Amino acid sequence: MKILYHHRTASRDGQVVHIEEMVDALRLLGHEVRVVAPALGRASGAQGQMGADSGWVDRLKAAMPKAAYELLELAYSLQAYRQLRRATKDFRPDFIYERYNLFLLAGLMLKKRLGIPLLLEVNSPLVHERSLHSGGLSLKRLAEWAEETVWRGADVVLPVTRVLATYVEARGVPVQRIRAVPNGINEAHFSVAPSVEVAKARQGLQGRLVLGFTGFVRAWHGVDRILDWMATPCAPDSAHLLVVGDGPVRAQLEDQARRLGLGDRITFTGVIHRDQVPAHVAAFDVALQPAVTAYASPLKLMEYLVMGKAIIAPDVPNLREVLSDGVNAVLFDEACAGGLEQALTTLCLDRDLRLRLAQGARETITRLDLTWLGNARRVVSLAESLK
Repeated sequence: MKILYHHRTASRDGQVVHIEEMVDALRLLGHEVRVVAPALGRASGAQGQMGADSGWVDRLKAAMPKAAYELLELAYSLQAYRQLRRATKDFRPDFIYERYNLFLLAGLMLKKRLGIPLLLEVNSPLVHERSLHSGGLSLKRLAEWAEETVWRGADVVLPVTRVLATYVEARGVPVQRIRAVPNGINEAHFSVAPSVEVAKARQGLQGRLVLGFTGFVRAWHGVDRILDWMATPCAPDSAHLLVVGDGPVRAQLEDQARRLGLGDRITFTGVIHRDQVPAHVAAFDVALQPAVTAYASPLKLMEYLVMGKAIIAPDVPNLREVLSDGVNAVLFDEACAGGLEQALTTLCLDRDLRLRLAQGARETITRLDLTWLGNARRVVSLAESLK
């Protein structure tokens, strides 16, 4: 099939990983994919260092009045539509695959003009998300209209969790046009990771019980609770926190570690190349997902699973779509004081449990087909059913 892949993402973070992995997976299955995106979005963000900002886009957003920036986002749909229309003239796609973004109407405009089916990938309910964060929305009613229009107009909406699917359905999308497709993993990318012992040696962590976290760490992730627990008698003296990534709370966490006498028991790798992630995650004995957005499908979780790591995570509906307590993770009750700390104590003191969960984690990838290739097959199957 010929697939016109459209997105408006310019950041260099997990979004770019998702985009590039899906495009590569579709091509590996033999389909022809043409990507239409902003110039920044076409740059090799995922292949280079992760975590960088979007440069002039972020500066423009910070400098402009909020309402003006939101209108500019909406106006961009016209430019994107012209790009998509030009692409269809010689490419003649079988369907459009668009990554949803707020105020982005271009894919729907093309569908309505030329009758090309539109499959819409939804990673978050952006009106809800942006209303709560980044200073809120200035033109909220316009944003709600744009979101509902695109969601209702797509032939198929692909939220990344069943929890997120309820958001989509509540905005008027018929349930028969909603298919939850979680994030996946590139098994080949992680198959070259070293053994735990070799990975620890490379990090200078021989003999340590490594508690690992990957990604851009923020205050709400609750990593500070891990350090507090490490300072208690419940924690093994060998426990070491390895953060594969960076984040705005790095300095606070390093200060906290020093105050607690743990300065030599925390390591931040800083921003690393995407290809280096498997070699670092390989060193984990316990993989940490201390908190999660209620509707998200975390990429780090897929990394933990494919690497066969014993996982600690909150017992919440979106994670229960993939995790089962005692099978591939230890799940703790967020509402219970000390729940995370008790889970840490249990898992760190029970090596046999860690081994069982690690086995269950790796089997989860195969059992649920949590791969980008699997997702690409699902998308193509849906597109074929539309034809």
